[in-house]
Amino acid sequence: MKSLSWIPLKTLLGFAALVAPSLQQASGETSSWTGWLGPDRVAKAQGFETPETWPKELKQQWRVEVGEGYPTPLVVDDRIFQHARQADDEVLWCLDRKTGKSIWQKSMPIEFVAGRNGERHGLGPKSTPAYADGRVFTLSITGVLTAWAANDGERLWTRDFRENFEVSHPYWGTSTSPVIDGDRLFAHTGSCEDGALFCIDTKTGKNIWVRKDEANCYSSPRVETIDGVRQLVEFNHSGLFGIDVKDGSLLWSYSYPHRGNNQNTPTPARSGNIFVVGGEDRLVFGLQVRKTDDGWKAERLWQHRKAALEMSSPVTHDGLIYGFSQLKTGQFFCLEPESGAIKWLGEPRMGKHAQLLSLPGCILTLTEDGSCRILRASDEKYELIQSYQVAKGQTWTAPALLHDMLLIKELKHLTSWSVPK
Repeated sequence: MKSLSWIPLKTLLGFAALVAPSLQQASGETSSWTGWLGPDRVAKAQGFETPETWPKELKQQWRVEVGEGYPTPLVVDDRIFQHARQADDEVLWCLDRKTGKSIWQKSMPIEFVAGRNGERHGLGPKSTPAYADGRVFTLSITGVLTAWAANDGERLWTRDFRENFEVSHPYWGTSTSPVIDGDRLFAHTGSCEDGALFCIDTKTGKNIWVRKDEANCYSSPRVETIDGVRQLVEFNHSGLFGIDVKDGSLLWSYSYPHRGNNQNTPTPARSGNIFVVGGEDRLVFGLQVRKTDDGWKAERLWQHRKAALEMSSPVTHDGLIYGFSQLKTGQFFCLEPESGAIKWLGEPRMGKHAQLLSLPGCILTLTEDGSCRILRASDEKYELIQSYQVAKGQTWTAPALLHDMLLIKELKHLTSWSVPK
């Protein structure tokens, strides 16, 4: 091998600066939580090994007050990013993964007035940030999109969508979470009456294309490849849509409009070419999407009256769908996506809301009272393996689980729990 002594020091340093981020990102691929429902929005624990015997208690590693709000924490290598509210400001925290100590924090004044019985849910934020290429992207409760440098919190650019809409958020505030595909960020902003889907360049913050046909809603989209075509699948104000990521053209749609106080909130779960989704007080259904010689087809295969999705997003695990029904004051369920057949229904009166994660052989659930339940992933019956209390007050935030670390965002605090292998 030739000596590198002839290369100028400035050149070597520049080369190292280019290589280091790549090595860091590569090392964190199996231990990162980069957005809503984790990588690829499939709500699957990262690098986690299910213990042979679950302990009676989990050990809390640290607990830090960060402020109010529902965003799930992001984890990238040795750092955690948490978006929250303190007084009149929305704050982006960068914390040390092992200790919870603050590395940096950046604030932005965001005024929001809750109404229409939304006061009990606080003043946000509700949208989970997204991470890509050394940047963290936050979406405020009023629909202000901001790009931050992950290393030091420098504000890189901001988009205030009030320049596009008289009201830039739905009634109960923005809760849709941005999603990133390559160098493109997708965010659907606006009110329940007027909105648009924006495809934005992550480096510049400028529009690549804008689709103005549907009003905003509370659900978060996902990027999928269906029959070889890359597309954004979103549950918006009007229903379930498949939109070409290249130019924003409509590929297919299924009408399921948000009317009155009904909300289109859950992120759909995918099994093959079937999407399972539902809206408040409007049950749950299975939709098959396929490309034919006559164009795209979106066909409803089944619809259930035994289960209904309100705000909880279902998850896919080993070909089955697990979810939380709003019926009977909250009830977990398992169903077969092809037929819609209910495999089992859990105990009633579990609560108003739950978040779910897929683990090897198990389903982790978190209800709004801070109860974490570990369920056996089975199509035979509802089986509770173990339960834990992981929040002192209410939590409506989806958890993150990486290796042996479970992150829970309480009403005002972020906590880290150790889960033994």
